[in-house]
Amino acid sequence: MIMSDRRDRRPILLTNARVIDPSRDLDFPGDLLMADGVIRDAKRGIGAAGVPEGTEVIDCRGHIVAPGLIDMRAFVGEPGAEGRESIASASQAAAAGGVTTIICQPDTTPAIDDPAVVDYVLRRARDTAIVNVHPMAALTKSLEGLEMAEIGLLKAAGAVAFTDGARSVTNAQVMRRALVYAGDFDVLIVHHTEDPNLVGEGVMNEGEFAARLGLIGVPKAAETIILERDVRLVALTGGRYHAASISCAESLEVLRRAKDAGLSVTASASINHLALNEIDVGQYRTFFKLAPPLRAEDDRMALAAALAEGLIDVVMSDHNPQDVEVKRLPFAEASAGAIGIETMLPAGLRLVNNGELKLITLLKAMSSRPAELLGLPGGSLRPGAPADVVVIDPDVPWVLDSDELKSKCRNTPFDEARMQGRAVRTIVAGRTVYEYV
Repeated sequence: MIMSDRRDRRPILLTNARVIDPSRDLDFPGDLLMADGVIRDAKRGIGAAGVPEGTEVIDCRGHIVAPGLIDMRAFVGEPGAEGRESIASASQAAAAGGVTTIICQPDTTPAIDDPAVVDYVLRRARDTAIVNVHPMAALTKSLEGLEMAEIGLLKAAGAVAFTDGARSVTNAQVMRRALVYAGDFDVLIVHHTEDPNLVGEGVMNEGEFAARLGLIGVPKAAETIILERDVRLVALTGGRYHAASISCAESLEVLRRAKDAGLSVTASASINHLALNEIDVGQYRTFFKLAPPLRAEDDRMALAAALAEGLIDVVMSDHNPQDVEVKRLPFAEASAGAIGIETMLPAGLRLVNNGELKLITLLKAMSSRPAELLGLPGGSLRPGAPADVVVIDPDVPWVLDSDELKSKCRNTPFDEARMQGRAVRTIVAGRTVYEYV
C-alpha cells in the first residue's frame, strides 16, 4: 500500500526491531525514534524512557530496521520517455522496494547536460515523487563522447555525479580531460565500461551457451579493456572514478590492482549480475537480455565473493524499463534492459539466504556506501541523519507477480520467482510512504 500524505509529521517510534546501521557496523535489538524528519535516537529501551506526545508507535515484531536504500543507477524516462517510466511511477516502485533515494541517469530526451534540465528534474521530483530523487548529469554534451559537459555549472545546479549513462566514452583524451576537470570540483565520474566496437552485434555473453543458441556473443574483453584504460587514466589524473556495472571476474582483477595501488577507484555491480547468470536466458527469454550481458555462473560467484569482501562497493538495480513492443521480439532484435528498483532488495536477500553474503554487507552496499560516494546525507541511522528508513521482514515468503509491480513497464527477469524477504514499510523524511499489507 502506497502512503504519500506529506502532512503527517508525527514522530515515529519503531520498537521491538533488529536495528542494523551499516554506516557504523551496528546490529542490535532495539528501537528507533524519528521526529521532524531526522533520526533522533537508535538504541535499546527508547519506548520505556518516554517519547514525544503524539508519537506513532509501531511494533516491528523483530523485523529489521535499516537505512533506506539508495539506488545508484536507475533510468527514469522523464523528460522525454515518460511512457516508459515517470519520476512519479519510479518513486512508487522505489518505495515498494525499500528504496528511499533514486539516482537517475542522464540519457533522457533532452539529455541532462544543461543546468536547466537538472533543475527541471529536481522540480518534478519535488512535485511528484514520494522518495528522494537526485540526477547524475551527462559527462559529455548530448552524450556523444566528444565534448565535455559543463561540470561545474551542472554540479552547482544539483547534479550528484557525472556519467554518459549506458554509453562508454571511447575517446581516451576526452575521458582524461573529464577526470582532470572533475578533480577540480571533487565530483565522481561514473562510467559504463563497454567498448561498443567489441560489443558489435553481440547480444549475450560470448561462449559455449551463446554458440548453442546461435547468438552472437559479447566478449568479456569489451568490459575489461575499457576498465583497464580508465584505471590508467585515473593514475594519470588523480580523478575520482566509479565503474558503473562490473560483470566478470577479469574486471575484478583490474579493480583489485587499482585499489591496491591506492587509486580512487570504486565499482558497482547490478543485482541482476549478482543473482542471475547466462543460463537464465534459457530459450531466448528477452527479459534476461541486459547490457552488459549476464555472464557465466563462475563470474556471478566471483562478483558475490567480491561484494562480500568489499572489493565491489555498491549494488544497484540498473532499472531500465522497456515497452513490451521492444521486448517481445526475437532475442537478437529485442532491446536490452530490465526493471529492478522494486526487486533489488528481495533479489539481494537471495544472496543472504544462500549464505553468499552477510545481511549487513548487502545493506551497506545498498545504502551507506552509495551515500558516501555521492556525498549524500542518507544511508545512516546516526542521530541527526535524515529519517529515511526501511523495515524489512527477512522471512516472509512470496511469489513475484509482475502485474503487481509499480513500474509502468513489466520487463522483470524475476517474474513468478519465489522470494523470501521484502520491505514492509518505507519511511522518507520521517513519513511512511509505503506499507505492505
